[in-house]
Amino acid sequence: MSYLTVIGLEVHNELKTNTKIFCSCKNEFSLEPNTNCCPTCLGMPGTLPLLNKQAVEYAIKAGLALNCDINTVTQWDRKNYYYPDLPKAYQLSQLYHPLCLGGYLEINTENGIKKIRINHIHLEEDAGKLVHSEFSGSLVDYNRGGVPLIEIVTEPDLSSAEETLTFLENLKALLKYIGVSDVKMEQGSLRCDVNISLHKAGEPLGTRTEMKNLASFKAVQRAINYEVKRQTEVLESGGKIVQETRRWDDEQSRSFTMRTKENAQDYRYFPDPDLVPVNVSREFVNNVRKSLPLLPKARAKKYMEELNLPQYDAEILTSDRVIADFFDKCVQEYNNPKMISNWIMTEVMRKLKEHDSDEIVLPIKAENLAKMLKLYADNVINQNAAKTMFEYMWDKDNQADPQDLIKKLNLGQISDEGELEKILLEIIKNNPAAADDLRGGNKKATAFFVGQAMKATKGKANPKTVNELLEKLL
Repeated sequence: MSYLTVIGLEVHNELKTNTKIFCSCKNEFSLEPNTNCCPTCLGMPGTLPLLNKQAVEYAIKAGLALNCDINTVTQWDRKNYYYPDLPKAYQLSQLYHPLCLGGYLEINTENGIKKIRINHIHLEEDAGKLVHSEFSGSLVDYNRGGVPLIEIVTEPDLSSAEETLTFLENLKALLKYIGVSDVKMEQGSLRCDVNISLHKAGEPLGTRTEMKNLASFKAVQRAINYEVKRQTEVLESGGKIVQETRRWDDEQSRSFTMRTKENAQDYRYFPDPDLVPVNVSREFVNNVRKSLPLLPKARAKKYMEELNLPQYDAEILTSDRVIADFFDKCVQEYNNPKMISNWIMTEVMRKLKEHDSDEIVLPIKAENLAKMLKLYADNVINQNAAKTMFEYMWDKDNQADPQDLIKKLNLGQISDEGELEKILLEIIKNNPAAADDLRGGNKKATAFFVGQAMKATKGKANPKTVNELLEKLL
């Protein structure tokens, strides 16, 4: 029996602010446990929260990037529940008046572009972190408590694990692109809960379950596929799906029941008496909008229309803001977009892959790469010399001027026709059979002579000049 899969997401994303959302503690990862918390973020009696303006700004920035409407008035609500990582026994969140409403994110699927709707985005404070050990039981670290995060709640518009991964990858790239988060799942700054239900075509949506503890994109994929299989087996055996929250165990590749699914009323939400409603002016929203960079799709379109780059190039270059900004600086120095694009997508990407890091760091200066490529285009250096120069600037001295490196690394190209002719005549003399092949029209023999000329000159021969001389000599 065939069922349709329906998936909605609750994506929790920590914001990259300087301080926590309601106090002056640093918003910083990897500090010694319980060294970055204060009476306010611990909810001690007599303390009062003070809203971090930067957190509001970043949340609005995310909302605008996701095509949301921004609420002019938003307020804080207490979400009441007890858990060891929540010392106040409530979490400050936004149930009734979230900051951002509506919106969408388009993704590419096998059936074309699909619009995934955003229900809302709200701000809230993060809880602490439980650390489990078989030797010491469970310990709690309150450093994370009070870190600002946004919860992005989608409509149930996703229909497979593959679509979900594509959405999350696109969302992660966008949030990082606009600079509101470092989106590191391994550090917990990006977390995701997945709501899944099955139903037959033409019938109402089925009962949903919520999957928690998904610490990687791979875990998201495996958990969705597992839950779809589990629900299918329950339904086909005549059973009913229970609305519940389930915990994913990646080591066992299965999920377990945590608790029956709570509703909003179970948390006894009510407006927080210590925080006044926030009036968000149109002027403030417009200023935030002006601070947004040109977003990837618009930037890619600009590259295609103004720089005549192919769609593939444009999408690769705009997939990360660091790469896009680097490309723009290179083009400003040397107006040869396609050549620069080719070099970035081959040599630069190769070096980045060697380091295998989520953080893109470009040690080479854009102006130096542009200078190097101009020297190559002007036949001052050949391709081999350019690669040697590039490796030197990347690995050894990113401040080195390409013009100075020609002499320092002995990379100057030999273009003198008299010198190259003497070398070619000697090669022709020593390889009569290859010379006859070239005279007979075998163009493959050209590569042999160019290679020999390069060998004789230690890679310094100008290939263009060599080819021209071969036509004259043979």
